[in-house]
Amino acid sequence: MDYIYLLLGFIILLYSGDLLVKGGVALASHFKISTLVVGVTVVSFGTSAPELFVSLDAALSGSPDISIGNVVGSNISNIALVLGFTAVLLPLPVRSNSIKFDWPVMMGASLLFYIFALNGKLQTIEGIVFVVLLICFMVWTIWNSRRENRNLSEEAKPAKQSIPVAVLLIAASSLGLYFGANLLVGSAKSIAIDFGVSERVIGLTIVAFGTSVPELATSAVAAYKKEMDISIGNIIGSNIFNILGVLGVTSIIKNIRVSAEIISFDALYMLAVSVLLFLLILPLKKGKLHRWKGILLLASYLFYVYLVFVK
Repeated sequence: MDYIYLLLGFIILLYSGDLLVKGGVALASHFKISTLVVGVTVVSFGTSAPELFVSLDAALSGSPDISIGNVVGSNISNIALVLGFTAVLLPLPVRSNSIKFDWPVMMGASLLFYIFALNGKLQTIEGIVFVVLLICFMVWTIWNSRRENRNLSEEAKPAKQSIPVAVLLIAASSLGLYFGANLLVGSAKSIAIDFGVSERVIGLTIVAFGTSVPELATSAVAAYKKEMDISIGNIIGSNIFNILGVLGVTSIIKNIRVSAEIISFDALYMLAVSVLLFLLILPLKKGKLHRWKGILLLASYLFYVYLVFVK
């Protein structure tokens, strides 16, 4: 039954995250908020909501390795698996303006997480720092984009749902995310116990992959339809939110223990994959993430999973 609950948890998280995005976008449209603001706030939160609920539930239920492993594993998965798989389907153009700022922020957030984790835990004050930095990042991104294009307020699209329906979607998706996270974390812990696999391994692989499904599905469908609006910058933005938002909120609510294995190996691999991505997207101007680069990223993900289970 644990496997059924695990699959059910994945499905609930996937559909709940999708409903949250739809409801949030509709609500934002009613209030004449531009598509830029919606993308930076609602959509970013929607695709990272599974990570937030899973990490929070895991931390509160006494499974810190799943909580931290979920975020670290998701960030590795987003870059190596999601971008790699998408680039194999269709080469991705490099949006230089986004990468020049967003990648350094992602790398800075990752390094800051590593520094904070060196003492073996993430504390409330560190969570507050994460959240403040996330707010500053979002405010600066919106302000800078509005400065470059004064007509962004006219981009808001007509809402597909009424305000009551949008509110209902948000409420229903929030409940779905809560119950989906409970099912996923509970079943993952049971499977780990049955197979003698550590919660760290489960969090870094199975749970992390499950919470990355929204990004993977969105990117794969967009590549298939040749909709290039889904770019490398979207994945980088999701990774920024995972560290600053998910770990920030979770550690504010409850201090999280960070295992020595995550500090000495997984976090370093996350940093290495981030550097690899930067090297692969060079040159930033008119560059592309070609298929061979996608294959290299996929290989780095498979190698990571192999190392995690071997160790």
